[in-house]
Amino acid sequence: MKCTDFWNCLVVPLQFAPTQRALLAAILIGILCSVVGAFVVLQDLSFIGDALAHASFPGVVIASMLGWNIALGGAIFGVATALGVGWITRRSKVSLDTAIGVLFAGMFALGIFLLSRDRGYNKELFGLLLGDILAVRQSDLWTIVGVGGLILVVIAALYKELVLMTFDQTAAAAQGLPVGFLHYLLLSIMAITVVVAIQSIGIVLVVAMLVTPAATASLVVRRFWSMIVWGSVQGLIAATIGIYVSAYIDGVPTGSSIVLAHTAIFLLVLVLAPRKNALAGLFQRKVAD
Repeated sequence: MKCTDFWNCLVVPLQFAPTQRALLAAILIGILCSVVGAFVVLQDLSFIGDALAHASFPGVVIASMLGWNIALGGAIFGVATALGVGWITRRSKVSLDTAIGVLFAGMFALGIFLLSRDRGYNKELFGLLLGDILAVRQSDLWTIVGVGGLILVVIAALYKELVLMTFDQTAAAAQGLPVGFLHYLLLSIMAITVVVAIQSIGIVLVVAMLVTPAATASLVVRRFWSMIVWGSVQGLIAATIGIYVSAYIDGVPTGSSIVLAHTAIFLLVLVLAPRKNALAGLFQRKVAD
């Protein structure tokens, strides 16, 4: 794609319907993942985001083989895996990381096994591994809006309870909050968010959408709500950058461009932010000298 001036470069990609849908989907998913990602990062659940993305794969394969909605199939397996992780860690001495590793490997292996039994080549299933946001349809947008909106409503309704559980589960239990239910609910929300995102970003890259914006925010802000706002803004910026990079550089996948934009923002903030970063440490050493 070619352009003649700066304004033309901004306008030309938006003249195409696939690019318009891709940009809107990327922004919506970026905001949704940023909200959920704040809970993920503060509870040290980053690994489970990747695990849930891979665990949803067999559900996607089964749904495709039966002619069902693949998002529904992925959501069922993702939620089941999330609840399984929560149940194992609460009912046994197995650590969270160990439970995640066992179910993550087992479920993804099941997906590969089922895919190998499918005699027909299914391009859509292979596309889910890396994602193809430019292939987002109008119906996919409505799914993102509907499911994402429902998730945000649930989080808003239980915001105080979820935040208290995130920072201090003992205090939450002492106040009579159903900590077990809230824990399972949060895991289910994470699973559904992952399934919504993998249709556009892909299984391999979805964990970056959950973790990187919140990790960036943790370098510069202290309040939980500020982390959500920062992550949402970063999601919007990274989505826009990724869409335009893939539009003007042939052969560059849009999903990877968006994730690279998130990573670049994180590294920039890591260097320039006033808290817990390389420049601050260097400055403190100079002052000490």
